[in-house]
Amino acid sequence: MLTRRQFTTAVVSSAGLALVPGVGWPGVGWPGGGEALARDGLSLGEPVAFTFEGLIERARVLAQSAYAPSPVANGEILEAIDYDAAQKIKYNRERTLWGKGGAAFPVQFFHLGRYAKEPVRVHVLESGLAREVVYRPDLFETPADHPARKLPAGAGFAGFRVMYPDIKGDWLAFLGASYFRSGGPFDQYGLSARGLAIDTGLATPEEFPRFGEFWLVPEPRSSRRTTVHALLESKSVTGAYTIVTERKRQASGRDHIVMEIDAHLFARADVQRLGIAAFSSMFWYGETTRRQGADWRPEIHDSDGLAIWTGKGERIWRPLANPRRVTTNAFLDENIRGFGLLQRDRLFAHYLDDGVFYEKRPSVWVEPLDPWGKGAVHLVEIPTDDEIHDNIAAYWNPEVPLRKGDRRRFRYRLTWLDEIAFPKELGRNIGTWTGVGGRPGQPRPKGVRKFVLDFEGEAFKGLTWADGVEIVATASRGAIAHSYAHPVARHEGRFRAVFDVNVTGTEPVDIRVFLRHKGRALTETWLYQYHPEG
Repeated sequence: MLTRRQFTTAVVSSAGLALVPGVGWPGVGWPGGGEALARDGLSLGEPVAFTFEGLIERARVLAQSAYAPSPVANGEILEAIDYDAAQKIKYNRERTLWGKGGAAFPVQFFHLGRYAKEPVRVHVLESGLAREVVYRPDLFETPADHPARKLPAGAGFAGFRVMYPDIKGDWLAFLGASYFRSGGPFDQYGLSARGLAIDTGLATPEEFPRFGEFWLVPEPRSSRRTTVHALLESKSVTGAYTIVTERKRQASGRDHIVMEIDAHLFARADVQRLGIAAFSSMFWYGETTRRQGADWRPEIHDSDGLAIWTGKGERIWRPLANPRRVTTNAFLDENIRGFGLLQRDRLFAHYLDDGVFYEKRPSVWVEPLDPWGKGAVHLVEIPTDDEIHDNIAAYWNPEVPLRKGDRRRFRYRLTWLDEIAFPKELGRNIGTWTGVGGRPGQPRPKGVRKFVLDFEGEAFKGLTWADGVEIVATASRGAIAHSYAHPVARHEGRFRAVFDVNVTGTEPVDIRVFLRHKGRALTETWLYQYHPEG
């Protein structure tokens, strides 16, 4: 069992494999596609029959047996492949799967090492038959004295990445536990998605389910799609997944990466907290939390807020925070329409980092493809003092718990994008700032914090000071004072909300704000959890 901070340095073991009808049985032959793959310079295992229905059955059967972690092979060799050694390993371009054609997108593989010791099995699927890609040292280019050269054939891979057709870069990667991510419309990796989260945000250690086996489908070269089947296992759950990913060109000329995910889950044991469509991201500090900024850069975060579109149609925006202690917030809903972690701030001047380009980090948006019933979006925020830690998690937690013997299916669309579609009749929050409360030029009262929120959108077109736009602000404790709203000078379509929060003690304060005009909401609902210093 691992803590969230440990997951980057270890991977939960995969259970032993079992053959069931429809997946894993020896085949009687291999279609012509197998010969094309051989020309890529890859060694392939014996063909076996495969269907996704068979994979579902395999997951069901596995759930009836106890979890049996497989031992790590070649542990001493892998321990020697530390971060610096791993950086010296390069995949051999001439050994790229489908590098010379045969599919829409080529595939390369990640090498095992100190921080990825558990191998995954990767198969190529054509015409109902699958053949495993076998690890060979010559698939990678390494220095003559590199420890990786001591690994035997068949040692396995840590994961894989989907390349552009010219093989000059990748745009989709599966690596570690059930993590996967895309560079999105700006080709800049940031937050990660997860196949499943278990017990995230609890006082007990988190469980990290693992994709231990993959089947890759060679989509036609004329398509912009890739299909992956995966087997998920952990101590508590098994699962069969299909992930169909397509690059969809937008009017802006950029691509949105759209995934349709079909997950069939089987419970080995009772699960206290199940996380569907889970994400991991990083928020160190931003405009709202400038006091935490120890670095020279003005802001450092992969995501700056959680967006929710409720089953009743309300739009919610919750800026992220870096609290002093682990905090979990649950946003109750029924048949939620969508949620996601977004990076709304796209201005380079707000980050000034020309190395990792935080303004280009993708947003990710989830849309259920079937009604999910009652549950809650959970937002977990963990204290951090550096950008190297993923300290933010978000996921859907169904109200009905998963118990031993249960079977569940979840279908959803997951989109890696620059900005979600937003109704024109609502303004969206584009900035949140805080500072000492009270009025400039007068003694500042103790325990008072000022909040300034900017909203932008066509909903404000033509509205002025005289039109009576009002701020609706409430707090879970303490008092709201000196609240008002006004148009931002020389910025058409932008309104500002200003208010003070007067509170004593250090317990969190939940604040809710939106702007209203003639009884109609003009903006999404801004939510925030303020942590007073006392």
